[in-house]
Amino acid sequence: MLNLHRLFLLHELHRLGTMSAIARAHSMSPSAVSQQLSLLERETKVTLFEQVGRRVVLTEPGVRLARRGEEMLALSETAEAELVLAQGEASGVLRVASFQTPMIALAPAAVGVLAQHHPLLQLEMAQQEVGDAYDGLLAHRHDVILGEDYPGGQRVVRRGTDREALLRDPLLLVLPDAGQWSQAGALGDLVEAPWALDPSASRTGIWERTYLRSAGIEPRTRFTTPDPLLQVHLVRSGHAVAIVPGIIAAEHLGGTRVLRLPGDPHRSLYTAARAGAASHPSLLAFRAALLEAAGHVSDLQGLETLGR
Repeated sequence: MLNLHRLFLLHELHRLGTMSAIARAHSMSPSAVSQQLSLLERETKVTLFEQVGRRVVLTEPGVRLARRGEEMLALSETAEAELVLAQGEASGVLRVASFQTPMIALAPAAVGVLAQHHPLLQLEMAQQEVGDAYDGLLAHRHDVILGEDYPGGQRVVRRGTDREALLRDPLLLVLPDAGQWSQAGALGDLVEAPWALDPSASRTGIWERTYLRSAGIEPRTRFTTPDPLLQVHLVRSGHAVAIVPGIIAAEHLGGTRVLRLPGDPHRSLYTAARAGAASHPSLLAFRAALLEAAGHVSDLQGLETLGR
């Protein structure tokens, strides 16, 4: 019989490209990875990979087996989900990775919902950006992740994953409540303003700069940070203006002036899990708890919309 762990390592070689990358991703030594894959090759009696220069490359049979291995791993997770479903209770540990703002605005409420309705289910949550979180999901270090898409950007969908929409989150302009930039009535009034923006290579930072440039503003980026709470503090203290997600508005934007942006842009938040685990009771319970938490996020009625 084929060994699932060794098939998983073959699939990881197909996904990551090198044995050293597998070793780093799974806290193994490169020699241990090599030994396991060599054993799989001996078991199958087929040449699965070959040395090309300094790299190991999968052969055609190796690629086919890696893909079948992915399918078998997914079926194994589906079978496990069905067994847990037969027990009738979400339990055990669910490993979650999320970027910052859902952890600030949604995670505490979701944990409270789970504690009330599923006391045997324990969450382990780690803060990670979406790309790293997806890598951890596919490497089986996480069970579910939270991600985001921005207007006009490429919709992130990874092979072998199950994605579910969570909420549409408005992107808001935050100004100081006093001082030179507090009374801006249009984006054009902020041409000379100092901005606190996300790093330029990040998904958020790319969208922010693209949006502002489409409005004729080449932003003077005075502060670069991926932390929206720090951005808000810089705005509150009068040092910058910023664009922040709406889900933190209800509790964290006191002492600022908050406006809807022209065009009312929103980002889309979602969860993603491995496709084989899509029906696992723990995942279903977590997704339901997140949706309940998202339902309590303020709808931000009555905000003024900034002009062009």
